[in-house]
Amino acid sequence: MKTKLFAIGLTIGAVALVQTLWAASTTSNVTVSATVSATAKLSVGAATLTFPNSDPDTVASIAATEGAVSISAKAKTGTAGAVTLTLLSGTDLTSGSDTIDISNMTWTASGAGFVAGTMNKTTAQTVASWTGSGSRSGSQTFALANSWAYPTGSFSATATYTLTAP
Repeated sequence: MKTKLFAIGLTIGAVALVQTLWAASTTSNVTVSATVSATAKLSVGAATLTFPNSDPDTVASIAATEGAVSISAKAKTGTAGAVTLTLLSGTDLTSGSDTIDISNMTWTASGAGFVAGTMNKTTAQTVASWTGSGSRSGSQTFALANSWAYPTGSFSATATYTLTAP
């Protein structure tokens, strides 16, 4: 009986050895690719800025009623790509044929990469900038210089933010 069990065990071992010798394997490669394009996304917390009437003798600079305007700017670009957020006014402040020069409006800024500036109608002014992909949050607080020389009226202008990620 022991011999029979030994023979059966030897046969099973031989079959397993033969199957191992006949085993085959193969490999295959797959190429993985992904496309990441330059992308920019901008969110500005206020669509309107309002400056109330104030006495120029007591208020030299009128703060916007809305307070600080929150800004969220996100961009995908190359490692050395310069991301820039700018602001450009289309015109001076106008009321009929009367105008107040848009350069009388300034802002302070907070947040990494955000800078203070002065509104301009011919050259886009930098609001924020950084290098490489990323997300930045900051705010702008606008003010309008007050003057007795301003004509009366309800003045307005439209300004445009532009976020550029090359």
